[in-house]
Amino acid sequence: MAEEKKPRSDDKTKKVARKGKKEEVKKTGFAAQIDESLEVRPARLKEYYRKEIVPSLMKELGLSNPFQIPRLEKIVLNMGLGEATANSKILESAVDQLAVISGQKPVVTRARKSIANFKLRQGQAIGCAVTLRADRMYEFLDRLINISLPRVRDFKGVSSKAFDGRGNYTLGIREQIIFPEINYDQIEKVKGLNISIVTTAKTDELALALLRKFGMPFRN
Repeated sequence: MAEEKKPRSDDKTKKVARKGKKEEVKKTGFAAQIDESLEVRPARLKEYYRKEIVPSLMKELGLSNPFQIPRLEKIVLNMGLGEATANSKILESAVDQLAVISGQKPVVTRARKSIANFKLRQGQAIGCAVTLRADRMYEFLDRLINISLPRVRDFKGVSSKAFDGRGNYTLGIREQIIFPEINYDQIEKVKGLNISIVTTAKTDELALALLRKFGMPFRN
């Protein structure tokens, strides 16, 4: 009768090493597989603001302090859905699509009061919204200006009169399919959304100058 082969010590060592590596990946996720030499870089538009926009506006406005230059504070994306009162699936798809567009999970907005004429009850879900800050804000604005807006049919630029008098700008998008993250074949209905760009500018003129430097395509 043939003797059974005993596992070699080096085979046991390899098995223990593989098991330990699997457990490490399971604990840390994909981070264990990422090269430690890779560095997280800030958003491209954020770097452009620091190196190019700030010095340029300081020269144009005659300012000596860089902290006087207006900057982006946040970007709010809002999608209102009146049909969500009758069909909850529309709201679910809107939340998923807004999450894909923004890269952040939206919150569901609800009615503040009841309106009988619109068959609306207080607390009923009527839309979704998401607020972007820091790098995600700059990354979204970069994609909006350079990729999404040029995809609008017969695009001739955005209006320069959509400021609120306090340095904030609101842009209305009629079709969410202009964002390349949305798969046209998987949507059941074309929806619109509002994009509000909140800045620290005290006047609309300063906010307009800031957005022009970012490359916002305003109509002449």
